[in-house]
Amino acid sequence: MTLSTEEAVRRVDGTDWAALAEDLDTHGCATTAQLLTPAECRDLAALYEKPELFRTTVDMARHRFGSGQYRYFTHDLPGPVAALRESLYPRLLPIARDWAARLGRPAPWPDSLGAWLERCHAAGQNRSAQILLRYGEGDWNALHRDVFGEMLFPLQVVVGLDAYGADYTGGEFLLVEQRPRAQSRGTATALRQGHGLVFTTRDHPVRTRRGWSAGAMRHGVSVVRSGSRHALGIVFHDAS
Repeated sequence: MTLSTEEAVRRVDGTDWAALAEDLDTHGCATTAQLLTPAECRDLAALYEKPELFRTTVDMARHRFGSGQYRYFTHDLPGPVAALRESLYPRLLPIARDWAARLGRPAPWPDSLGAWLERCHAAGQNRSAQILLRYGEGDWNALHRDVFGEMLFPLQVVVGLDAYGADYTGGEFLLVEQRPRAQSRGTATALRQGHGLVFTTRDHPVRTRRGWSAGAMRHGVSVVRSGSRHALGIVFHDAS
């Protein structure tokens, strides 16, 4: 299973990034163009049965995170995962910096993913946070944020590896925004096989009468009604 960096860049560049940035501003999430073929999706989902590729397995019910399982890859990432992570970072970086400017926050992210990960490791965040998730019928994921330490990249990507409506039903990606001085707003998105969904790790800028405020957001997965749902989580900071 291979995906060259050049091909990954070509696929990532197929997204209308200006439109995606607007959707992120409005909704806190946005869909990319197709990043993986159906065959590549099936190959990645099949890796779940190779525990030697992962540093740990999390049973969500045991930790009261929901129901289902996910596994964190080691730093020796499968080729397609590494290639997509490298190719997505420079496209997401201008959005991250723009958000930081609007919110009056530091923007500590250098131009290259490698340099950013070196900073994470120097701060004690040196464990891989790339995730392969598996849900069966009745499984779900509680609303949460993927914050693993002080070194945080504000955007991440989830890629659907199964065909919604054919391989499984239910299991929509959930995003809930806690709006300033207003009731929360939720969105539900069915992941398209091979397409990425970019979403905010923690919050996103929301315009108010007083300027920009941080709209806190959490994400999760609705109950899978039937079948089996796999997804790849691409995170741009490592875990402590």
